[in-house]
Amino acid sequence: MPKSAEIEAVHNVYAKSAAHTVPRFRHFIVALLLVGGMINYIDRSTLSIAGPAMVKDLGFSMTEIGLMGTAFAWCYAIAQIPTGWISDRVSARLIFGFSLVAWSLATSVTGLVSTLGVMLVSRALLGVFEAPCWPVATKIISVWFPRQERGVAIGIFTSSAKWGPAIAPPLLIAIMLSFGWRGIFIISGIAGIAFGLAFYLLYRNPNQSKRLSSQELDFINAGGGGVEHILDPDKQRISWGSLFTYRSVWGLVFGYFCAIWIWNTFVVFLPMYLSHTYHVSIAKIALYASLPWIGGGVGSVSSGFIARWVASRFEITPLKANQRLVASYALFTAISLVCTGLLHNFLGTVALMTVTLFFVSAINSSAWTMASEIAPPSMISSVSSIQNFGGYFGGAFAPLLAGFIVDRTGSYTLAFFVAGAIAAFGAISYLWIVKKPIDHSDGFASA
Repeated sequence: MPKSAEIEAVHNVYAKSAAHTVPRFRHFIVALLLVGGMINYIDRSTLSIAGPAMVKDLGFSMTEIGLMGTAFAWCYAIAQIPTGWISDRVSARLIFGFSLVAWSLATSVTGLVSTLGVMLVSRALLGVFEAPCWPVATKIISVWFPRQERGVAIGIFTSSAKWGPAIAPPLLIAIMLSFGWRGIFIISGIAGIAFGLAFYLLYRNPNQSKRLSSQELDFINAGGGGVEHILDPDKQRISWGSLFTYRSVWGLVFGYFCAIWIWNTFVVFLPMYLSHTYHVSIAKIALYASLPWIGGGVGSVSSGFIARWVASRFEITPLKANQRLVASYALFTAISLVCTGLLHNFLGTVALMTVTLFFVSAINSSAWTMASEIAPPSMISSVSSIQNFGGYFGGAFAPLLAGFIVDRTGSYTLAFFVAGAIAAFGAISYLWIVKKPIDHSDGFASA
């Protein structure tokens, strides 16, 4: 069967890149996004590290700690809806820089208060202001990278969600030992504010950048990037609301819900699980709680390279390659979660958690790549935000349910079994519900 025009165009542009003749300033952009994403997840991890000290100092229960995680996730999910709509109409530079500063302020506030109610508000605001991070970063990558490189670039960026939690335990525990649990929130927030301002000063679109060579700009343009598409309501042929009528969009929503259910359980409870189940010291937690996230980082980065190889080897589109791979990752995730619930050995548990996060991180990265492939160029933020909304709105129940299970049973085993069943449903969603891209003949303006 002859290659389609789309597949042939993708491979032609990739062949030019493989010749190593094109400058790579675009890698600096993904490095900026990587740092921003790491700060994002370090700020989310503050609760899991400070949690045991907050329970002791403030008298919170595990269910209340879980409730704070759920407050973040619900508000993060709900904020996706206006975020996607706004981000397709406002420059990515402004949205990403502003949100970074705002969520960092919310992080600092958590360290300045003592009552559960105010902390719930601060974690809710953290969720609201972190909402633009992933959809806008996906849009930035679609502008700065040609189509055949986007999976790798998105994999590198989304690996920040693993490197952040990986360095969080030793970094935040060191801060806590020096400045107390409140220092974790305050210092993390200050660092985020500084980086948010730096991003706004440094970032420009490719067609506006004075540091980008004409050769690299031509290469990016040839692969479908180069210009940020701003939605023009007067020319728009696909309404925002009509995105919910597409089967593939719902496949993304259901599949990402499954991934985020597992993700939220690990983000909120991983250090506390190791402490509660195996009674290890805080120094040991600082080391071993980082290892699973390193596995996640490897899974995130490698998923883009694997998908690119599969697309080239079997002559299929990047969307088809990611769709088939992510279903496989979800099945392996389900198996490893069930095995984790049955195992009662510390090192074996850490190893299985590392394998689990490798696969679930590969799902996350592939999901964002699929969203960029399914969406029209001017609505990438909208489709990405809808996917993120579905994932976090449903996944928000994960830390609350996990905390409830632990309080009632004294064990995490049932929580792992539930997560395993949900992972299996994720495989079904990506393989049979996601089908084809949305028609790209919409209206847009350039920024």
